[in-house]
Amino acid sequence: MNAAIRVRDIMQTDFPQLTPATPIREAVAMLVRRGAAAAMVTDGRGAPVGILTEKDCFRPMLNSSYYQQWSGTVEDHMSTKLQVLTVDLDLVSAAEEFLARTHRVYPVLHESSVVGMLHRSDLFAALLAESERHK
Repeated sequence: MNAAIRVRDIMQTDFPQLTPATPIREAVAMLVRRGAAAAMVTDGRGAPVGILTEKDCFRPMLNSSYYQQWSGTVEDHMSTKLQVLTVDLDLVSAAEEFLARTHRVYPVLHESSVVGMLHRSDLFAALLAESERHK
């Protein structure tokens, strides 16, 4: 395994971002439109305050189908207990984080700002590519 490869080398830097005040229906539509599993929720300075995942969106979606209306904002439904990775983390350590939890995606921080998202599938592909290189 190439120890020089870091999370920064494989993370996605074009990721959806929302504010806590975004209406939940608008947030769900954006996730669907972008084909994203999650969006970062940040304050006005780019600091993370939460993450909105597809799983977080199921309750408001089900409520909307039953009551025929959407209610609430991202802040009402987002997860605030963030588990994050840093840009300098090596791939093996990142894989251990994915193994330890059921997360499909992690926010990636540099200092205190979100600079990317690492999806389990991106790490999976990178690990496979590395193993192919060392056949």
